[in-house]
Amino acid sequence: MLFRELNQGKCKTYLLACEKTRKALLIDPIREKTDRYLAALAYYNCSLELVVDTHTHADHRTAVFELKELTGAKVVMHRRAPAPHVDIHVQDGQTIACGEIQLRVLATPGHTPDSMSLYAEGKVFTGDTLLIRGTGRTDFAGGDAGMQYDSVTKKLFTLPDDTLVYPAHDYRGNTQSSIGEEKRLNPRIANYSRTEYVELMAKLGLPLPTKIQEVLQPNQTALDDDRITFPTIAELNQVRQLSPVEVLALVHSDSPPLVLDVREPNEYSGELGHIPGSRLIPLKDLADHAGELETYKNKHVIAICRAGVRSSTAAAILTSLGFEQVSNLRGGMLEWNDQKLPVQR
Repeated sequence: MLFRELNQGKCKTYLLACEKTRKALLIDPIREKTDRYLAALAYYNCSLELVVDTHTHADHRTAVFELKELTGAKVVMHRRAPAPHVDIHVQDGQTIACGEIQLRVLATPGHTPDSMSLYAEGKVFTGDTLLIRGTGRTDFAGGDAGMQYDSVTKKLFTLPDDTLVYPAHDYRGNTQSSIGEEKRLNPRIANYSRTEYVELMAKLGLPLPTKIQEVLQPNQTALDDDRITFPTIAELNQVRQLSPVEVLALVHSDSPPLVLDVREPNEYSGELGHIPGSRLIPLKDLADHAGELETYKNKHVIAICRAGVRSSTAAAILTSLGFEQVSNLRGGMLEWNDQKLPVQR
């Protein structure tokens, strides 16, 4: 296996290639470095087969969608990833194959709900779950410190001690660690109980990434459109969240709401299906078509998407346009399907 770390900076991107077939994959590519990746692929005489994000990034724009467009590579993310245009959704225990390379997927939520790590040939790519002498923050974008503690201690720390650790970020000039080292020396998690870890993470008080508005929601939506003004984090936090069971009860009530699905058309008719009677207006078209919903300004509107993230953005946008009662389906069609509620395909 050909293996290179390409960025040599705070944000890490890893190139893995099968030396026999010359098929390659990139893990956590950064949009600003796209030309560098293409040059590296040409230098090593490799064809890009897969581009993988270990999670939805909040501090830099992902390059996976641009690389997909430029090379035809397939985008791989965890099943809980909110963005459209992902070609391969994976979950815990599955294998990602690229030539003769086999990467085992480890679901490691906590930094984000869609965080995953990838294990191959004595190496584990931990995204922002386990860093070198640290862990990823858990205070926004669906983070959960307790889940992250479980991901590290019950998943990553069960790997052999000599497994090399390659995170998605490092701010101290480190290039790799090992599972054994992190068990002994990681100051965030070594000798901490789950309760103590949750308390520690709650007290960090870290500032938000400087470009979160320009990065997080475009990565979540795979949209790069100047016509869309994304809501602030505060506006998103004000969106009322409803469980699938609550939405089902409202749909079958005497005064049913408008169920507004903001996914792409292929998702609406795809494997997850859609809620019977729902109306499709993709998020990228919502502002231009909001006038068609004028009769619902004083009525209940429930926004729907794959994972409940794009629809939170849609709900906040509609609220800013004067819609008085807008809610969001928490967990989106993923949670709706997991609870085996009625869908139309």
